[in-house]
Amino acid sequence: MSGAPAEQAAEPILRVEGLGKRFGERSALSGVSFELGAGELVAVVGPNGAGKTTLLSILAGVQSASAGTVSGRVTHGGAREIGWAPQQAAVYGRLTVRENLRLFARLERVSDADAAVARMLEQTGLAPRAEDRVEDLSGGNRQRVNVALALLADPLVLALDEPTSALDPAQRARLWDFVSSLAARGKGVLFSTHHLGEVRRYATRAIVLVEGEMLFDGSPCELLGVVDGEDDAEGVFLRFLAERGLQ
Repeated sequence: MSGAPAEQAAEPILRVEGLGKRFGERSALSGVSFELGAGELVAVVGPNGAGKTTLLSILAGVQSASAGTVSGRVTHGGAREIGWAPQQAAVYGRLTVRENLRLFARLERVSDADAAVARMLEQTGLAPRAEDRVEDLSGGNRQRVNVALALLADPLVLALDEPTSALDPAQRARLWDFVSSLAARGKGVLFSTHHLGEVRRYATRAIVLVEGEMLFDGSPCELLGVVDGEDDAEGVFLRFLAERGLQ
């Protein structure tokens, strides 16, 4: 039996090499390199100003890089198949969930907008809220709309910038159940977060950025150890930084 299918399955869907970003004299990212495979849930963690949002927005094509390359199966004819869900959702509160999805599907020139909207309503569990105005939704459901917008074009990779920052614990758990199901179906997911307990529970890998440089790329257990709660995880991470003179 040929080994080709296994080799193709192992090929990364995203390859980042030497990525850098400068804003004038300030370096926001420097020499960041990593790969992302199908089904991986990769957390990007670090202090405020570490470059997490800059990294994700460059990968999604929202910003341009000053150096380095982004390649892999997500790149076709110069376009990247990466869905982008920023921390602040760019949705229209007075429009319904369905109207928001239809509008963005047309803006993204999705070939069959109505089919894409129906698929997203079903996949995100928002079908019962389809005719509700977004301004009337709970924080958790608004974030589901944000993720649904990023998935309209059925991208290979989803980039989420602090997706649970404004959610309560129950809402966070429901959102992670959904995101984890996307990874189980073969999507690659990159997410930034300050909730280190989420990194330990849900991520398959963790990347640490500090002052634009990547200091770690490995398993959450390697980074945080086996701990009992989020407070312990934060303590371990603070020690990680302190050992490198970064506190």
